[in-house]
Amino acid sequence: MNWKMAGDKPVYQQIMAALRGAILKGELIPGQKVPSVREVAAEAQVNPNTVQRAFSELEREGLLVGGGTSGRTVTTDETVLAAMRQETLQELARECMERFAVFGVTLAQAAQLLLDLEKEET
Repeated sequence: MNWKMAGDKPVYQQIMAALRGAILKGELIPGQKVPSVREVAAEAQVNPNTVQRAFSELEREGLLVGGGTSGRTVTTDETVLAAMRQETLQELARECMERFAVFGVTLAQAAQLLLDLEKEET
């Protein structure tokens, strides 16, 4: 997993975002055990307390399930996973529109730009 930390957000939020992304991309599948706090802390070169906070927040959101001594796993609850996907995509769309708005780009213009990019990719 890519653990490049930037200074624009708290580190625990960046860890949460990386784990959400891994789940959305299928790198971490429902029911799969996630690495331990110590493993992630060592790999990301951050304090274990920071990782613990990220994991606790993801548990509270329902994305991770605590297994006691057996560790945490990705939830198998499809309702939670579908809601996470939808919320993440809406947030991404909102961020894009905010950036487009800085340049006075309308929603229709933004949509056309994205369609043009899609055509270039194929």
